[in-house]
Amino acid sequence: MPRVGLTRDRVAAVAADLVDETGFETLSLSAVAKRVGVSQPALYKHVPGLDALRRDVAVLAVGELAGILHDARAGLHGRDALRAVCAAYRGYATAHPGRAAASVRAPAPGDADHATVGAAAAGELLAVLADYGIGDDEEGVHAVRQIRACLHGFVTLEAAGGFGLPESVDETFARLVDALDVAFAARTDGR
Repeated sequence: MPRVGLTRDRVAAVAADLVDETGFETLSLSAVAKRVGVSQPALYKHVPGLDALRRDVAVLAVGELAGILHDARAGLHGRDALRAVCAAYRGYATAHPGRAAASVRAPAPGDADHATVGAAAAGELLAVLADYGIGDDEEGVHAVRQIRACLHGFVTLEAAGGFGLPESVDETFARLVDALDVAFAARTDGR
């Protein structure tokens, strides 16, 4: 019989907390089972295996990120909205490094829940890009990928201590976001 109060969503939330502490790649069923106070075999009553648990953490993380991006851009447009969502992403990745690592996983074919939260997160970026005249077409896909690649690369380097020189990392981040703004504005200007 499953432990009272323990659900698949609760297991995912505990796993998400754990990966923020230890890293997404170190996630194990035994560590999660220990954290929730059940045996590893008992955990299988709530989650079919490690791949499913990784997927659940990714869905949770992308859903959280979509909400954070939505809140960050509320009432803002253009450059201000871009700066806000980029700062929100960086803040999320700093506060939740394991979840941020999980959030880059693409949904498996047929995974409607993961695809739905992924579309919501991408939709928040597309809403910002609409102010640059970039639609939710092929151009929008490329622009969303540019934002994700820049932000993920930056926060990954930052988390790994990859910015060892004395110049301001915040200034570097601001310049990165400004470069995205210039690139997106140039598309609108026909350059």
